[in-house]
Amino acid sequence: MAAAVPSRRFLLRPGFRTLRAFSSAVSSTPHARRPGPHTAERTSKSERQMRRKALPPRTEKMAVDQDWPSVYPVAAPFKPSAVPLPVRMGYPVKRGVPMAKEGNLELLKIPNFLHLTPVAIKKHCQALKDFCTEWPAALDSDEKCEKHFPIEIDTADYVSSGPSIRNPKAREVTLRVKCSSLNLDDHAKKKLIKLVGERYCKTTDVLTIKTDRCPLKRQNYDYAMYLLTVLYHESWKTEEWEKNKTEADMEEYMWKNSSSEKNVMETLLRISTAENKVQINKEELLGTKEVDDYQKSVVSLKNEGENEITLSRYKESVKRLLNLM
Repeated sequence: MAAAVPSRRFLLRPGFRTLRAFSSAVSSTPHARRPGPHTAERTSKSERQMRRKALPPRTEKMAVDQDWPSVYPVAAPFKPSAVPLPVRMGYPVKRGVPMAKEGNLELLKIPNFLHLTPVAIKKHCQALKDFCTEWPAALDSDEKCEKHFPIEIDTADYVSSGPSIRNPKAREVTLRVKCSSLNLDDHAKKKLIKLVGERYCKTTDVLTIKTDRCPLKRQNYDYAMYLLTVLYHESWKTEEWEKNKTEADMEEYMWKNSSSEKNVMETLLRISTAENKVQINKEELLGTKEVDDYQKSVVSLKNEGENEITLSRYKESVKRLLNLM
C-alpha cells in the first residue's frame, strides 16, 4: 500500500495526461527518410522504363498470304494479338457496339475453331491419307454393308458454351443390330427377345442397347458389346425347366403339334369317312389350301388377339374348311 500511494498522486497531476498523449503521438509518427543524392536519378530511370512504347500487335505484321495453321496449329484460347479480324462480342452498352477483341473476356469463355480452317483440315487429311485404306469395292450398296457389318453404333459430340468443353451426354452409346443377322435358332431368338424386353422392336426386328453408366464413351461402347455378347450366349442355353414347358407357357402360339391341329385333323378325317371317300393321308390334308388358311387364321387370332380383322379371317377359313361357302 505504501508503494501505491506515490503513483496515485502522480496520476492526479494535471500535466501528466498531456505529457502521456504527446509522447504516444510522437512515438507513433514514422521517421521521415532523407532523400539521398541518387534518389532522383533512380526514379527517373524507373519512369523511363515504364514509359517505353508498347510493341505493335502481331496482327499488323502478318502477311496476307501467311500460313494460318502455323499461327493456330492446335485448339487454343482466343488471342486478340494473333487474330487479324475485327471480332466483337458482348452486350452493347448504351446502344453502342459490342466490345472489341482487346481485353474481351467473353471471347475467352467459348471454344473456337480457328485451328480447324479448311486449309488446316486439308493438311490433316493429306497427312492421314498414308494411313488409310481404300473403300472395299464389294461394298457398293447399303444392303451389302448391313450384311457384312450388322452392328450399328451411334454416338454424338456436343459443342456448348460453358466452363468445360465436355458434355455429359457425349458418353452415351447406342447399339443397334437386327436379330435376323445373328446366328440364332427359334428357341434362342425367342429367349433373346424375352430377355431384352422392350429393347426389341418387332416391326423392324431391331435390338437396341443404350449405355450411359460409365464416364467415358469408350467404356460405354465396351459395355454395350459385352451386353450383346452375354445376351447371345445366354439365349443359346437351354435350362432344365425349359424342357417341361407346355403349350400355355409358350411365348407365342405354335401350330405344330397343337390341340387345334389335332382337332382339325380328326374333324376332316371324320368328314371323309362319313362321305365314304377314299381315306386321305395326314400329310396330304395338311398340304391343302383350306387347312393352310385355317392355320394362318388361328395363329394370328391367338398371337394378335381378337379383333375385327382376325375374327373375320377365322370365320372365312372355317367356312372354306367345312365347305360351307
